[in-house]
Amino acid sequence: MRNFELEVFFSKWEFTAEHHMTASDLESLSTADLLALADDEDREGFESLWLGYTETRGAADLRAAIAETYDRMSADDILCLAGAGEGIYAVMRVLLDKDDHIIVPVPNYQSAETVPLDICAVTGVAMRCDDGSASATGWRLDIDDIKAAVRPETRMISLNFPHNPTGVLLGQKDLMDLVGFCRERGIYLFSDEVYRGVETDAAVRMPQIADVYEKGISLNVMSKAYGLPGLRVGWIASEDHDVLTRTERYKHYLSICNSAPSERLALIALKARASIIARNVGLVRENAVLLEKLFADFPGLVDWHRPMGGCVAFPKYIGPGGGEVFCRDLLEKSGVILLPSSIYASKISHVPADHFRIGIGRDKVVKDGIAAMRRHFERHLAEFAA
Repeated sequence: MRNFELEVFFSKWEFTAEHHMTASDLESLSTADLLALADDEDREGFESLWLGYTETRGAADLRAAIAETYDRMSADDILCLAGAGEGIYAVMRVLLDKDDHIIVPVPNYQSAETVPLDICAVTGVAMRCDDGSASATGWRLDIDDIKAAVRPETRMISLNFPHNPTGVLLGQKDLMDLVGFCRERGIYLFSDEVYRGVETDAAVRMPQIADVYEKGISLNVMSKAYGLPGLRVGWIASEDHDVLTRTERYKHYLSICNSAPSERLALIALKARASIIARNVGLVRENAVLLEKLFADFPGLVDWHRPMGGCVAFPKYIGPGGGEVFCRDLLEKSGVILLPSSIYASKISHVPADHFRIGIGRDKVVKDGIAAMRRHFERHLAEFAA
C-alpha cells in the first residue's frame, strides 16, 4: 500500500518547524479545561473510572450522546471507533471486494483513495476549480461527473464535506439528487463529516447522510470540529445495522475497543459541544479575517477564498516561482509549514498544481504563523516582485 504522504510529511515537520500553519484540527483543550466543562457526575465518572476493557461498540451513554448530534439516529445506530482513520479502513474492508467499484472525489484525504485502491477498482472524480464563479471557495463537486463515473459494479460513492482540503460544501439540492440516484441503484454513500458544525454560515450546513439515506454511512470524530484528536474517538452512524455489525466484528482485529478514559472525556465534550464548537467557529472567522488582510496587503501572491466549512482552505499561489517553491521557501527560510498540492497527488485523478493547504482553526499558533508569513513576505518582497 502507498505511503500516507501527508503523515510522512508531518512526521518530519509537524513537531519541529516553528509555525504549524496547515493543521487540520481546531484548537484543543487541556484535560483540566475539558473537565471544568463537566457536571459533578461526569467528573466523578472520569476520576473513579475502572481501567478495563470497554464495549467494542462504545459505551451506551457515549453512543446515546453521539446519537443526539443526529436528527434520526439512536444509540443502536452508532458504532464507536479508534478515530476516523479506523472507520475509513474498516468500512472499506467490510463493504468492498475485488469485483466492486468505488468513486472518490479528488483531492481528498488520502486514505479515502488509497485504502479502496488496495481492494477494488477506484475512479477519481476531479473537483472542479472555477476561480470563484461556481462556489464561495472557487471549488465544487459536479454531481453529473459523479453520475457519469458510475458502473454496473459501483458499490459505493465516497464523500467528504465540509471538504478537506478546499473547505467547500455540497448544496442540499445536489446532495439529495445524489441520494435519489444512489437509492435507485442500491449504492452506498460513505460520508466523511468530520468538520460538520464548523461552517462560517450555519445556513449552508449539510444534512448528515445517515439521517437522509438508509444506505448512508456517516463518519465523524472528536478530532476535528471538537479539536480533541488526542482522544482518538470516532464513530460511524447508519440505520443499516448489518454494516454496523460487520464493521464491529472487523474492529475486533484492529483496536478491539476504545480507550476508557477517552470515552469519558468524549462524553463530557459532546455534552458541552455547543460552547466548544461556538468557540471554534469564532476562531475560524477571526483567523480568516487576519489571513485575508495579509493576502490583501501583498496582492498578486495568493488567490484566496474563505472556506465555507471546516478549518482548512486550498488557495492557489499565483506569484513567481510556483507553489512548490513558495511552500519550500516559507518552511526553510521562515519555519512556516504549508502543505503543497503535491502532498495531495492522486493515483486516480488530477490535482491542480500551485495550490496549498492552510489551516486556520487554532488560536495563538495561527496568529503567530500569520505574523511569520508577513515578515517573510516583507523580507523577500523583491523576490516576489521579480
